[in-house]
Amino acid sequence: MHTPSGTSLPVVPAVLAPVLPSRYERERKPVPGAGVRIKSDTLPGLESVAPADESSVWLHDTLLGPHSADIVRYLSLARSTGGPVLDLGSGAGRLAVPFARHGFAVEAVDRDASALERLESWARRIGPQVAGLVVTHRADLTDLRLEGSYRLALLAGAMVTAVPPARRPALLREVASHLETGGALALDYTAHQLPGLIAEPQRTWAFQVPRFDGIDEWVVARQVFDLPSMSERITYYTARTGKLSTERVVLTTDKWIVDPERLAAELHSAGLHIEGRRRHRIDERTESVLLVCRTDD
Repeated sequence: MHTPSGTSLPVVPAVLAPVLPSRYERERKPVPGAGVRIKSDTLPGLESVAPADESSVWLHDTLLGPHSADIVRYLSLARSTGGPVLDLGSGAGRLAVPFARHGFAVEAVDRDASALERLESWARRIGPQVAGLVVTHRADLTDLRLEGSYRLALLAGAMVTAVPPARRPALLREVASHLETGGALALDYTAHQLPGLIAEPQRTWAFQVPRFDGIDEWVVARQVFDLPSMSERITYYTARTGKLSTERVVLTTDKWIVDPERLAAELHSAGLHIEGRRRHRIDERTESVLLVCRTDD
């Protein structure tokens, strides 16, 4: 669970002290445990960690937890557009499987083979009717080639921020060219106010991963923004304690800071117009933005 404000943190082991990557080494390395910010309802980043492996499944699912409410919004949109649905960056199926349970044919695209295997296993456990509605496609979004046509395409969980800006226009054009008439692309991202990033280019969180297998897992997440490259890196310093030993793991995710005006121009160039925009304020410097884009017919 996320630690509520006012709850004392465990002593952060020295091994969890952030060692910043070379691109960010201009910033002073923090004292272990210093400057920890605790939020009860949001975490930074959060669509993926790399490298992904079986031992990180609990952490990965926890990071996606704050985004779970978007399933209802995306399902509501799907009811207005109909299927088939294209789920880009599907992960282990947090959207694809519920969509199939509601009767939508879904193509799930992800670069992680193990995540797609988990998705397929989950669908099979529910039953053949659900499994029969899901098709998986292993591909990197930076080199996506589609064959089908879709009524709704999703870039959920801030997946658009995982695509390098130089490759994003091609991705948007590819998706738009495979949307049926009246189809829609829905995407979300975290919007940062530039003055806030300048004032606070480094942020730190601590939280506990909810596990039910006897392992006690704590994470210190270090978020560093690099404004010249408009990118960010989140490093997760994880301590997993069992009955006999403690394992310490460092995982990272690299993302891009979205310029809303540039993104709008790229969508327009791809033949899409922004039909709806929904904002949810995270703090005084940051908000989550959901865009619904329609084809220009």
